[in-house]
Amino acid sequence: MTQDTSTCAPRRAARAGGRNARRAERTAPLAEHLRPVRPGLPGGSYKPLTPEAQDQIHQAALDALEQIGLSQAPQSGIDAMTKAGAILGDDGRLRFPRALVEDMLALAARNITLHGRDPKYDLHLSGTNVHFGTAGAAVHVVDLETNTYRDSTTQDLFDAARITQNLDNVHFFQRAMVCRDITDNLEMDLNTIYAACSGTKKHVGTSFSDPSHVAPCMEMIHTIAGSDQVWRERPFISNSNCFVVPPMKFAEESCVAMEQCIAAGMPVLLLSAGQAGATAPAPIALAIVQAVAECLAGVVYVNSIKPGHPAIFGTWPFVSDLRTGAMSGGSAEQALLTAGCAQMHQYYGLPGGAAAGISDSKLPDMQAGWEQGITNVMAGLSGLNMVYESVGMHASLLGFCLESLVLGDDILGQVLRTVRGIDVTPDSVSIEAMKQVCLGGPGHYLGSEQTLALMQTEYIYPTLGNRMSPKEWVEADRPILIEKAIARKNEILDSAGRMIDPDLDDIIRKNYNIYFQ
Repeated sequence: MTQDTSTCAPRRAARAGGRNARRAERTAPLAEHLRPVRPGLPGGSYKPLTPEAQDQIHQAALDALEQIGLSQAPQSGIDAMTKAGAILGDDGRLRFPRALVEDMLALAARNITLHGRDPKYDLHLSGTNVHFGTAGAAVHVVDLETNTYRDSTTQDLFDAARITQNLDNVHFFQRAMVCRDITDNLEMDLNTIYAACSGTKKHVGTSFSDPSHVAPCMEMIHTIAGSDQVWRERPFISNSNCFVVPPMKFAEESCVAMEQCIAAGMPVLLLSAGQAGATAPAPIALAIVQAVAECLAGVVYVNSIKPGHPAIFGTWPFVSDLRTGAMSGGSAEQALLTAGCAQMHQYYGLPGGAAAGISDSKLPDMQAGWEQGITNVMAGLSGLNMVYESVGMHASLLGFCLESLVLGDDILGQVLRTVRGIDVTPDSVSIEAMKQVCLGGPGHYLGSEQTLALMQTEYIYPTLGNRMSPKEWVEADRPILIEKAIARKNEILDSAGRMIDPDLDDIIRKNYNIYFQ
């Protein structure tokens, strides 16, 4: 008997077409508000400091500012801060009465926005909104093709910016490497800014090696923006400013550069980077006290010059391995310091930033994985607004790895999923789906309407991370994670464009000595 297939084939095709359509729908890019993770998710569920502990740290920081104060402020800073109410002692130290600090805290900018050159990359620093990005001043690149360290170049910085532009979970790009192929410091500062802006439209952070470099760099920035006015409406670069040299000393040249950046309309990161057990006290709580005191002095400084100027409370205390004195950026103590600092930012209601994701390992290996994972997840859960140095950093900030930047995007995706937490709503705890499966249904949730609906909005999947079974892994020719990261890096760089209009790029290259292609 011959089977009539005239109606069967179309039905199979329809079912296949329906499956393909549903699969295409599930894999299509989601609207921003539907993505399982995105910039600015609110954290704050992890709180290593009790409210009483926060009060104690605050009071101790005020005591330090009143009794110890800070030395070595430039004359311009002394003039501004003493006019506001600071007291210059015979020992040359500026001391800060409690009332002055409280007055300046009341003036300080809150709920600020760090702009991208494209508004979709704007970072809204309010509450416990979390953003991850790069930072640091690594002097080496980790070359995984040869497992060696070499001097970092301007091209490396440009490549890192281009990769960052193409990573969903890296939200901003602050200079991660020093351009060691440039000997002239002004040319280095100019190329640092241009390499970053050429590679990404996300918010950029930079620093200046000399206060006299701010003006010529601002000229380039105005050219990129279109004009001084356009720049001031949406400043897309912030100044990472080490305005203090711990313990409790101002950094004169950096302070002068900060003053010039404020006048130019550039947001500033008030960065205090003591090292517990070396340039900061060994107790974790007291290291936070010193960082908070130094940054409160920065709040007074900024707001005595220009009340309400956007400034990030950058408590960045690092950790020493007390056996050797070497920095230990991937330690549990570092994670605690960063999380505690995040709580103090929230205590003052100020936009804040600190460091996480640093690895002491020299390569992106298992040690790097646990160090980056633990410190980043604690920073995210603590609700840190700006998590700096979260990807790519090795050898305790001495080396930057482009492949680790790519791998870090996967880490940050998982971290952000923990930050988002568990959505508990009437729909998410309804037992109707359980009834359908258990009472006469298939006895499992695979392929159920609810499961398929949540595949892309509730769950996140690694780009490079391997979830194959051992059998599938063997059949796929045993893919190695580092090799996949190298391939992914090269794929991005082969297709990444330049984020500067070609005509504008021609103008910049005619007016400046640009070191990358």
